Amino acid sequence: MTSKYPKFVRALLIAVLMLAMLAISLRHLSASISLQESQLDHLPEKQINWSRFAYTQYATDRSYLCNSVMIFEALHRLGSKADLVLMYPSHFLVSEEDDSPEARLLRFARDKYAVKLKPMEVIYKGGGGETWSRSYTKLLTFNQTEYDRVIHLDSDATLLQTMDELFLLPSAPVAMPLAYWFHQEDKVFTSALMLIEPSTAEFSRLTNEIWEGVSGGYDMDIVNRLYGDTALIIPHRPYMLLTGEFRSKDHEAYLGNADETWDADRVLEAAKYLHFSDWPVPKPWITATQHVLEETQPPCEVQLATGQQDDCHARQLWLGMYEEFRSRRQNICGVALS
Repeated sequence: MTSKYPKFVRALLIAVLMLAMLAISLRHLSASISLQESQLDHLPEKQINWSRFAYTQYATDRSYLCNSVMIFEALHRLGSKADLVLMYPSHFLVSEEDDSPEARLLRFARDKYAVKLKPMEVIYKGGGGETWSRSYTKLLTFNQTEYDRVIHLDSDATLLQTMDELFLLPSAPVAMPLAYWFHQEDKVFTSALMLIEPSTAEFSRLTNEIWEGVSGGYDMDIVNRLYGDTALIIPHRPYMLLTGEFRSKDHEAYLGNADETWDADRVLEAAKYLHFSDWPVPKPWITATQHVLEETQPPCEVQLATGQQDDCHARQLWLGMYEEFRSRRQNICGVALS
């Protein structure tokens, strides 16, 4: 009997180890499938300290400051429980004595949506156009160490649903969706949405990469170089949808297979984050010429019932995304500046 006892112990240890490994695998697998907000409903509110989490925005000029305020308005309206943090150039003033558009937008965000304002020094590295050259500034998000986790969202987008459930993902320095619009054989992450665990050490790595790393490329290239093999994958469905998808004739990359039927209404209804990306169409706060719109808007489809090319639903849906953004921008930023 005594001779069998060690074997029993070994077998038990092996079983426990296998269960532990399975649990770890399942934890990571959960990050690769669609996440449901209902997960939050099963956790008592007192178990989640939402003050440890934040959504962050950065703005380097007036246009993007307005965009950031729009993101915060959406988070406020949708009932997000996390903090809202805006990093803005230190030369922008907030005082009541300053009547500049920037100051009024900052005060509006602070007073209307309880946004925490954090002045910063813009990280600027020349080349590739002014907007891209300032995009390194978003990497300051990695240095917001007063929070356990932060979600960065690019502001040239429409937030359709809250993403609070992402804060509860398994621990990782950074989690991002794959840029599904690239070739599927290329594993490339998009930095338009990042779930980050702020760290002084990680921020130091990023800073070193900006100034001393491989020349060329911008924030997206840097995070792929540093985290391409280790980042947790956030499923792009429903967390990352490009407006350009509604102009495409091939939706296999977004759907993930060739068998599923594309349903634009259903996809848009499920999406949480709609990112404006339709080159050569400019961003939605910039008016496109009629020629550009006519050349790039989705074509009307042939209706099977009539045989006529008069099904323009996809076009109307796409144009509506731009019109809704412009209207909401006027309603939010126009009020702030009035």
